[in-house]
Amino acid sequence: MDRRQLLMRGIALGLSVPVLTRIAMADSMADAQAIVDKYASKVDKWDGPTTGPKAQEGKTIVNLAGDMKNGGHVGVTKGIEEAAAAIGWTVKTIDGGGSVAGRTAAMGQAMALNPNGIIITGFDAVEQAPAMKAAMDAKIPFVSWHAGPVIGPMADAGVFANVTTDPMQVSTAAAMWAFIDAKGKPGCVFFTDSTYAIAIAKAKKMQEVIEKLGGTTVEWVDTPIAETSQRMPQLTTTLLQKHGAKWTHSLAINDLYFDFMGPSLAAAGIAGEGQAPVNVSAGDGSESAYQRIRAGQYQAATVAEPLNLQGWQLVDELNRAIAGEQWSGYVSPLHVVTKANVEFDGGPKNTFDPGNGYQDAYKKIWGKA
Repeated sequence: MDRRQLLMRGIALGLSVPVLTRIAMADSMADAQAIVDKYASKVDKWDGPTTGPKAQEGKTIVNLAGDMKNGGHVGVTKGIEEAAAAIGWTVKTIDGGGSVAGRTAAMGQAMALNPNGIIITGFDAVEQAPAMKAAMDAKIPFVSWHAGPVIGPMADAGVFANVTTDPMQVSTAAAMWAFIDAKGKPGCVFFTDSTYAIAIAKAKKMQEVIEKLGGTTVEWVDTPIAETSQRMPQLTTTLLQKHGAKWTHSLAINDLYFDFMGPSLAAAGIAGEGQAPVNVSAGDGSESAYQRIRAGQYQAATVAEPLNLQGWQLVDELNRAIAGEQWSGYVSPLHVVTKANVEFDGGPKNTFDPGNGYQDAYKKIWGKA
């Protein structure tokens, strides 16, 4: 029963609207807290694949990183390189530099290398449709990370498996955290990048959750994630001047938006912790985000992805593709990171790196244990 239905039933029973509103708010808070608590707990049990093809020996693969200035792309790339060494492959990483032209050039370089497989890390498959078609024609298997809002195979784009956490769960968890932190009255600025279908889907989901719970949209900001270093300082100042106290929370589709917000907030006399706007990210859980959360400096929460694990999963999925088998069906776990749990969570990589034995699990599958 939603809040409107509850109010209507209560009115019919003779209860006052203020009383019913408090009851509905308490129920919404409890539901939101249960979701946040679920995703804030430790991830220490392996729930991924336990069977699959042995290592396809001696392969050379290319990792096409959308932008190596992006902490998510860096984290996944580290996992890919680590897993490739474990399975016995050679991997070459090419940086797309955060632009369409750069990614197009990177795709051309990858095709020229005629690799045994290609991994797309952090850019939209639709954007590179002609190059993807050429790879399909050449029968080069593709796997991807965040190449679209779909989990698993993207047959139309020629992607054997798109690896990601569930983006709608990530967005819901971020919005729920902001709702609780605002005591049920968040005024949100949403940051997204329409270059990416997955970014728009995540931002719309956050907005939907916030508004359904009774929060408000202060502004929707569509700005290129690759240009945050240039745009965010002035944009932050403009938003503060425009909205003032109405802006209680920022909800961004990626931590990178907050990498460049702090100086403008500090210049406006806003403390790093305990003052609005409170910054919350629906991914990816970068090292810089962990540092901000730990220090209480201009970011309160992130819904992190297991970037290193996802790098290992990408190599495993590509091994399955090369072997002519089906994708694993595995959806990696997400994690709500706050100052309360950041210390038990990060490990030596200072990112969400689950202690669930994923490296050993994949090595066993590949016959490398």
